Amino acid sequence: GGKVVGLQGTDFHRESCHQGCVNFKSNHGFEPKFFQFFGKAFRFGFLPYDDNGVYWFLLTSSEAIRSYSYFADEEREDDPIKMKQFVLSKLGNEYVPDEIKAVVENTELDSIISSPLRYRHPWELLWGNINKDNVCVAGDALHPMTPDIGQGGCAALEDGVVLARCLAGALLKKQSEETRGECDREREEYKRIEMGLKKYAKERRWRSIELINTSYFVGFLQQGNGQVTSFLRDNVLPTFLAGLPLKRADFDCGKLSIS
Repeated sequence: GGKVVGLQGTDFHRESCHQGCVNFKSNHGFEPKFFQFFGKAFRFGFLPYDDNGVYWFLLTSSEAIRSYSYFADEEREDDPIKMKQFVLSKLGNEYVPDEIKAVVENTELDSIISSPLRYRHPWELLWGNINKDNVCVAGDALHPMTPDIGQGGCAALEDGVVLARCLAGALLKKQSEETRGECDREREEYKRIEMGLKKYAKERRWRSIELINTSYFVGFLQQGNGQVTSFLRDNVLPTFLAGLPLKRADFDCGKLSIS
């Protein structure tokens, strides 16, 4: 997506994500809160989305997945049976309550997926193009990031609002009196779109860089397995790490209307 405006391709992150959804036949009994557990080189979390449904994920290094005996060959990495066994094996090595393991155990195989994480280096957005002529990038083509602050989809919605506002502002301007003929009108409209996309790129560049940096930083600290990183995460920075995603989410991209 980004190559159309000259951006480099995205890079694979060091982590992969297993995720799934389960619908219990009766009330699961969990509070409407986000739960997260830290294990040795992995994170497991889940979030109830109604009285019966729960979304869960497990983040771990891609290297750990490849070294796992069930994934000895690449063709098995997308096998939901193997993915489920892998997640349960990680939870089984840590003290995780049985009711939490039951979330994964009760997940249907067709509700489990796995994917490597991708992200864009922030300096590519600092020096690269977000728009070119009458084309621009938005969403994951602009700011692919790790899921550590939960802002990927939100940022894409922000892109849409800003893009619509910038294009509307450019196209609704009164045409020049010097414009004559169909070709002149099309040429002027093209230039207006180009200027609107330049304005969009200016508004979204630093916001995108900020989100990519924050997501990577939070993920690095939360996934870190070293003694120093673990100590900082568990004893010094828990309040900071909990508040930072909320701070990044508290962003006003402006109204859709240009009036």
